[in-house]
Amino acid sequence: MSRIFGVPVASVYPHYVTKVTKKGRTEDELVEVITWLTGFDHDELQRHLAEETTFEDFFAAAHLNPNASLITGSVCGVKVQEVDDPLMQKIRYLDKLVDELAKGRPMDKVLRA
Repeated sequence: MSRIFGVPVASVYPHYVTKVTKKGRTEDELVEVITWLTGFDHDELQRHLAEETTFEDFFAAAHLNPNASLITGSVCGVKVQEVDDPLMQKIRYLDKLVDELAKGRPMDKVLRA
């Protein structure tokens, strides 16, 4: 089991915010990306952050977007579509979406519209 599985999403979230805002995107756009991927609404996301839900429990409670399988490409040199562990793949999907948002990709493309 990977160490990241037991890490609270709330401990990584500020790094996501910093990454996207440094590149001119907003926290609201980040929230939109996370809620698109997980199926959580804004309040549910805030509750998970406040309760320091681990990545494992966060994604266990999520209803992954049916278009999540359209997320492809590499994160840290690993192709997200080739990650074997289902939980690790979901975490990599999130990382990839945050990367795309930070790189200025149009929101409709990030959300696989």
